[in-house]
Amino acid sequence: MTDLTLLGIAEAGRLLARGDITATALTESFLKRIDAVDHKIASYITVTADLARSAARQADMELKGGLRRGPMHGIPVALKDIYETAGVRTTGHSALRKDYVPTIDAETVRRLKDAGAVILGKLGTHEFANGAMTPDQPFPAVLNPWNTKYQPGGSSSGSGAAVAAQLCMGAMGSDTGGSIRNPAGFCGTAGIKPTYGLVSRCGIFPLSFSLDTAGPLAWTMEDCALMLDVLAGHDPNDQGSAKAAKVDYGAACHRPIKGMRIALARHWYEGKDQVTPDMKKGIDEAVRVLRDLGATVDEVTFPDIRDYHICGRTIITVEAHAIHRQEVIETPEKFGYTTRRRFQLGAFLTAEQYISALRFRRQLTLDTRAAMRGYDLVMCANHWGAPDKFEEPQPIFHFFGKPSLTMPFNVTGQPAATICCGFGSDGFPLSFQLAGRAFDEASVFAAGAAYERATSWRSHRPKL
Repeated sequence: MTDLTLLGIAEAGRLLARGDITATALTESFLKRIDAVDHKIASYITVTADLARSAARQADMELKGGLRRGPMHGIPVALKDIYETAGVRTTGHSALRKDYVPTIDAETVRRLKDAGAVILGKLGTHEFANGAMTPDQPFPAVLNPWNTKYQPGGSSSGSGAAVAAQLCMGAMGSDTGGSIRNPAGFCGTAGIKPTYGLVSRCGIFPLSFSLDTAGPLAWTMEDCALMLDVLAGHDPNDQGSAKAAKVDYGAACHRPIKGMRIALARHWYEGKDQVTPDMKKGIDEAVRVLRDLGATVDEVTFPDIRDYHICGRTIITVEAHAIHRQEVIETPEKFGYTTRRRFQLGAFLTAEQYISALRFRRQLTLDTRAAMRGYDLVMCANHWGAPDKFEEPQPIFHFFGKPSLTMPFNVTGQPAATICCGFGSDGFPLSFQLAGRAFDEASVFAAGAAYERATSWRSHRPKL
């Protein structure tokens, strides 16, 4: 049998359903690899081996008895450590929560468990999904499995690194300004930020109430789709939750894309700021592949990338400060140095500036919708080039540099996915984004999965 940790969720689910493998064998393969490899990249904060083995045995009993809960039944996954887990510490990668043990699961965790998924443990994150990983925090920094001298992207750092390094089959992340898509891009995985409101955030540490989204990272778009099939749905306990029609995302991955229309926002990444030559070449080749598959790809002009960046960053900064204000005032020394300063920055923005950003967000959303008229998807670069090296001290206000290529779809609330499109001369993954209309994740999955099937990039894994 092939190394079980190389299987994708879709393939493993079929093998489990046929009885060709067991959830116990699958889980043990991942636990063994975590024990052998994770010390090199520190993707896990907590490994819940005993709970995982118990869940795997339960899955095997149910599957043997003819009860199959769906494609996620018996599948080993892991959670960004801002997801509350009953009886298991949830740290936010922070000294402030290093001993916090919730009594109930986050709604998304409950849904994964109800679907029969096996939870392997909790993954490293930028502190409270906003800071960086610095030496003054209680847990080691997560490293990029393609080159451990470099960062894996954030804030869902452990999620991207663990999936890429075959330490779980899928992982939960969160995305407020790109925190699923950044590590997905830098680690070469797939990942999707769903439409704002599609997935419950109840029981997930908040950063920005009006922008926070929760979603999966996995090795392929189809695997992300199977996870989202379980996660999506209204939650009355989340005030931002939407009531949307049920969609079979796994099935959407097998739709033909002939006739699909894609708007290419080339000016975002080849304007004043330029992606690397490798990234440009990778995206140009991805455009060719999508056209060969029958899609139409046209260059379309959208609002300036800096407008989205400034708008989103203002909202995040103000709302994050409001959430963490008391602890920033009373115990600032307990935060990492980058987190503390980023939270403190929100105190210097006025109510007028915040309201102006909210109004600007509405205008940007309308302008984006107008630019998309007649198109199903938007395509653009996912990130500018190679990740940053780990160097101290790390830049505190990194967002004062180049604008974020992921922020537009946080501002508009649209679904947006990261798809690997090759590797640069430096060995790091190249990635592009596909964003759809609100609640049209199905089109995103269809195009992304079609591209993956037409290319060979999913056969490349980092060597650890």
